[in-house]
Amino acid sequence: MTTAPARQVFRLPDLGEGLTEAEIVEWKVAVGDTVQVDQVVVEVETAKAAVEVPVPFAGTVLELHAEAGTVLDVGAPLIEVGAPEAADVHPAAARYREEERAGSGNVLIGYGTGHAPGTRRTRRRRGAARKPAGTTASETVPFGRRQAPRVISPLVRRIAREHGVDLAAVEPTGPRGVILRRDVEAAIQTAAETAAERGREAAAPAVSGTAGGFTAERIPLRGLRRTVADKLSRSRREIPDATTWVDVDATGLLAVRDGLRRSRPGLGIGLLALLARICVDGLRRFPELNASVDAERGEIVRYGHVNLGFAAQTDRGLVVPVVRDAHLMTTARLAAELSRLTGLARSGALPPAALTGGTFTLNNYGVFGVDGSTPIINHPEAALLGVGRVTDRPWVVDGDVVARKVTQLSLTFDHRVCDGGAAGGFLRHVADLVENPAILLAEV
Repeated sequence: MTTAPARQVFRLPDLGEGLTEAEIVEWKVAVGDTVQVDQVVVEVETAKAAVEVPVPFAGTVLELHAEAGTVLDVGAPLIEVGAPEAADVHPAAARYREEERAGSGNVLIGYGTGHAPGTRRTRRRRGAARKPAGTTASETVPFGRRQAPRVISPLVRRIAREHGVDLAAVEPTGPRGVILRRDVEAAIQTAAETAAERGREAAAPAVSGTAGGFTAERIPLRGLRRTVADKLSRSRREIPDATTWVDVDATGLLAVRDGLRRSRPGLGIGLLALLARICVDGLRRFPELNASVDAERGEIVRYGHVNLGFAAQTDRGLVVPVVRDAHLMTTARLAAELSRLTGLARSGALPPAALTGGTFTLNNYGVFGVDGSTPIINHPEAALLGVGRVTDRPWVVDGDVVARKVTQLSLTFDHRVCDGGAAGGFLRHVADLVENPAILLAEV
């Protein structure tokens, strides 16, 4: 007597760092695919990073327990796998396979079609799957006029609903009149282009729920955005911060950077690396700012190391990777580590552990073209140095007004760990090193 093949349910694993949930970003497999042990099957986004999750089972994918965009708790069912010869394939398999056979460029649970079983899909070029202009429904629906929109993927329905797209008005490009994701996206783009054109011609309200170029929407506060919101709110709620700032002549610092680029281009030392090196020296002089407050024990904790966080803008938002043991690094090593972490952050491959444990943060918001700011401390740290843009300004040198490269430095600090004397001393020391980097060499 033949028994039914075992069905194994893989649950969302504990991703560490105290994380309790994750959002499904992209499925790498579809129902009916064959998977191997330790094959990456899904990409999820936690509060700290994007993580690729491998499956511990081999066999045929019978069910995906959540769509892209769903937030799951740790331990919740993620994917169900059966033996490759399983005859009792989940009913959803046929539905998903039908859309994949229809040639969707972006189906519910993956990217691309025609892949070998168990292999990872690759993302199509943007717009590559779109039908040429002038293609009509009659060319893709051989059996006559559609009486109702035919949509298989729940994701396609959701995208259409969120963007106010009438599926009955969408031209299908899939066989047998199936509306694919690319069809809905094409309709959205067409609506946006039409709205923009009307806006240029006259101040007429835009289509799809927009008016005057504005769209009313509600965006879930979750993942990285929620973590940032929680941390910044906690910082404002718990830390009595103060901000002090000073304008500095950065001409000398830029000259050092340019000289290193010419003489040692392979080192890759840029302005951020030089500022990081200066921050470390300042913290060595003023350890009060390399600290945090343990409110429960009523203690100020001064650290015996410098884990330097730095703000990095990515497609997922602002993240703060941490350069561990920055106090032990040369300027060249700092530059290499800053570059490595920035690359990982922008590619979404930064591990959660690289976003924790900072003792001081450097924020070069000047790259956004702004002069100054009153930055919020990265809780539970005690201070943050902000650097504005470097611009040509009149500056008095030896009694004469000349054009110099000037920037503004802002220091926000926790007034519980030190008073204005220490904060001002740190900021003045940093400013002196920016104006005259040779002081660093003199004090080695």
